[in-house]
Amino acid sequence: MWVDTHAHLHLSAFDPDRDAVVARAREAGVTAWIDPALDVASARRALALAEAYGAGYFVAVGVHPNSVAQAWRGAATLDALRDLAQHPAVVAIGEIGLDYYRDYTPPRQQRAALEAQLALAAEVGRPVILHQRQSVDDLLALLADWVADLRAQGHPLAARPGVLHSFSGDVDQALRAVELGFFVGITGPVTFKNGEVMRAVARAVPLERLLVETDAPFMAPHPHRGRRNEPAWVVWVGRKVAEVRNLAVDEVRRQTTANAQQLFYLPKL
Repeated sequence: MWVDTHAHLHLSAFDPDRDAVVARAREAGVTAWIDPALDVASARRALALAEAYGAGYFVAVGVHPNSVAQAWRGAATLDALRDLAQHPAVVAIGEIGLDYYRDYTPPRQQRAALEAQLALAAEVGRPVILHQRQSVDDLLALLADWVADLRAQGHPLAARPGVLHSFSGDVDQALRAVELGFFVGITGPVTFKNGEVMRAVARAVPLERLLVETDAPFMAPHPHRGRRNEPAWVVWVGRKVAEVRNLAVDEVRRQTTANAQQLFYLPKL
């Protein structure tokens, strides 16, 4: 059994054949996945799908940094996310973070929304799913302060604060995240010919702190690169992690599934 800890199945890219995508995932042994929202409206769509598909369909609720300029309404947005986080399918606050690659939201606004959502995560006791694109150092600095506050309060979330999803930094940055208690999410680029930095990260991070993801419909792994990604293909990510670590695929499967269960308090799968 595999867990794809990041797959945006609520997006319109899956509207034509979502049932078939879910069926292929389950046939491939992917028994659970997490569908992270991009804003309040997409969180509601994801939760409707979780209710329709049932067991194994989990959701994260939050406002993506690239959505902040259009979707962030301060206290009103936080109130909506707080209410949505009470749904039993919600296992995290996300996808939240910082993105300095796209010019959709000024960094100052991104940071304000991120800090508010980190506070919400602490309030509701949910780990965070963190986007970081060309922003890893700034994000780690902000997270260090947040985790220090959690530890000072004796907050249980300090032991499992979240995951740096589709990690895009280097080995040093990944190990700094691990020191703060975070998991590191590995996606399709680990399989790419030019993905040696990601393979180095997959080798260096303790296996007990790795998660495997697709980020579907984006970044399909080799040999499917260039196509719409889907949860069934998380198996290719896991196989590459096993290869670069010289481990059996089953060992990577078992450990990354256990990691997902530990971080997100998923039921036994």
